[in-house]
Amino acid sequence: MVKSILCLDIGSGTQDVLYWQEDLVLENCPKFVLPAPARRVMARLRELTAAGQAVYLHGTNMGGGFYRAAMAHVKAGLPLAAHPDAAYSLADDLGQLEKLGVAVREERPAGHVPVPLADYDPGFWQALLGAAGLPMPELVLACAQDHGFHPGSSNRIGRFNLWRQFLIEAAGRPAWLLFRKPPPELTRLAALQRAIGGGPVADTGAAAVLGALYDPGVARTAADEGVCLVNAGNSHVIAFLLYAGRMYGVYEHHTGLRSAEELWRDLTLFRRGELTMEAVFDSQGHGCLTLPLPAAAKGFVPTFVIGPQRRLFEGRAVSFPAPGGDMMLAGALGLLKAWQDRQSGDNKLE
Repeated sequence: MVKSILCLDIGSGTQDVLYWQEDLVLENCPKFVLPAPARRVMARLRELTAAGQAVYLHGTNMGGGFYRAAMAHVKAGLPLAAHPDAAYSLADDLGQLEKLGVAVREERPAGHVPVPLADYDPGFWQALLGAAGLPMPELVLACAQDHGFHPGSSNRIGRFNLWRQFLIEAAGRPAWLLFRKPPPELTRLAALQRAIGGGPVADTGAAAVLGALYDPGVARTAADEGVCLVNAGNSHVIAFLLYAGRMYGVYEHHTGLRSAEELWRDLTLFRRGELTMEAVFDSQGHGCLTLPLPAAAKGFVPTFVIGPQRRLFEGRAVSFPAPGGDMMLAGALGLLKAWQDRQSGDNKLE
């Protein structure tokens, strides 16, 4: 029986963390909201750009939230090289990346300052937890957004092909979005899983939905009538239609590309099953997919919004749940809920 779990929700702005311990009530479990790993890389790159230093990125595939800092380094006329494993954090097509000015090299070029890339650094967590008087956990669960590896094609389309497969083949059961082994296209999650020691991983959007369902009121409403669950993240807005334990639709767009009015209009059409993949894709979003919507879901009218950009929905007919008493912990709680749900029955994590 696992008695301690580190649950990590790794976003573009923050990583939100729950250190769950079996012998503590949830309210007493340690919690952290820390800068995302990509922000630390971004800060280091900016330091080295200001110092006029050449840089070598190494390590693993991770979130690309430092992309603009990397391109600013190149634009400043400074050398930037990357190991192939690390280079995939910036692009699927390494040939195209080299055309942008990033040299892909197996070995660090002379004079280049090494900058490590990783969504999960065991040394960081050992130091942080140790300073807090906490032992390393028995299990690490983690989630991150993974666009997927789709060379030669749009990763937005590729990502939605994976959603379609899930909604149809896994019958839209949310707990099944916690992967013992992620699909091969999800290379970032695969790298993350190796780093955490092989524990289950999930996409941040899926974890947020599961976290919202950690709230008893949300769970009851979703069981009785259809609901729309929205995670307004710093980089992406993702929404799901849920009813009676099943997901019937998914919508995803870039937070910075939609106004509050445009988001609300999108969600209104989404709840009706009238928003098309093409409409979202053409507006530079990831996409939209809905299955036939059951009449018993009554239009998926109740809307619950979580996430650091939930202010975009202020003044609308929505509710702002705080799963476990802290909205920022929704993803971490979602990981915990999925892991607990998949320990037995049809959801067993095999």
